[in-house]
Amino acid sequence: MKSHPEEIFVLESLEIGYGSGLRKKLILPPLNATAVRGELIAVIGRNGIGKSTLLRTLAGLQPPLGGIIRINGRRMDDFSRMELAQETGYISTESVKVSNMTVYDLVALGRFPHTNWIGNLNTENQESILKALEMTSMGGFRDRFINEISDGERQKAMIARIIAQDAGIMIMDEPTAFLDAGSKFEILHLLNTLSHERGKTIIFSTHDLHMAVNQADKIWLISADRLLEGAPEDLMIAGAFDHLFDASNVRFNPYSGTFSFNSSTSGSVYIEGNGVERIWVEKALNRLGLTTAESETVPYIRIITRNQTCYELVSGSFIQNAESLYKLAGLLKSAFDKSI
Repeated sequence: MKSHPEEIFVLESLEIGYGSGLRKKLILPPLNATAVRGELIAVIGRNGIGKSTLLRTLAGLQPPLGGIIRINGRRMDDFSRMELAQETGYISTESVKVSNMTVYDLVALGRFPHTNWIGNLNTENQESILKALEMTSMGGFRDRFINEISDGERQKAMIARIIAQDAGIMIMDEPTAFLDAGSKFEILHLLNTLSHERGKTIIFSTHDLHMAVNQADKIWLISADRLLEGAPEDLMIAGAFDHLFDASNVRFNPYSGTFSFNSSTSGSVYIEGNGVERIWVEKALNRLGLTTAESETVPYIRIITRNQTCYELVSGSFIQNAESLYKLAGLLKSAFDKSI
């Protein structure tokens, strides 16, 4: 099987797992997938399905049990360790907390495949380190110790190490795990910049389905019997995400690409009003187990946006005012006698 010229990474009937020979234990059936240059690929699947094992195998840290991995048309097992380090970089979920190692020292480790046999850093290596620190907004942390910075800063330092490594393929196991919302978006923006502006091929695992569906160029969706790949939109249309959850508990909305809990509905409510406020009123209704009615109901919701946004719950001539959706939700709970 020949790789398409644009394909930088190809999996051909790849078998992953543990052991060898008669003790070989496959954790997934043979996998087939591709990645092109400058592509951001999200790997998703249930816990324990084998995502981390797959990424370690792709990074050359764990031997495959069968099949072929090709990098730029060349079999991975034909690469020396140094050659492979020049082609691929890897970040694990394990937190790096080393005493007396500075951020600069950590990032400098990425230049090892490009140094001489004693590991001296020349001017070119030093420039690559400083550039990586700048790209990740970590320049001001270069002299800080790794065990003295936050998880988000440490993760950006790890990404800076791969950037300094200048690997065309970046493999990341849960790069946004344990990070706050702000740090997650910073790293996501960085991954987009690296893939779409710097031409890096980034393969990362994540449990954040919203991020995967809305940001990835391609998804590798792993189930117990196969790996499905495609644009997020193609997989949504095909209903490929349905197997990720117990269908009796979770509902996938293919129109919005969102997931929600299945719950019995306690009624329908008509909404009078439009704009962004209406969108969030509808979300509040869904959270409360209510649906949006097409015609006027008793009670119904009126959105007021003249001076300051407020809401009215109207039942004939009886009107209850709410200055926030939190207050409106309380009124709805009382009206439908539903404790949520």
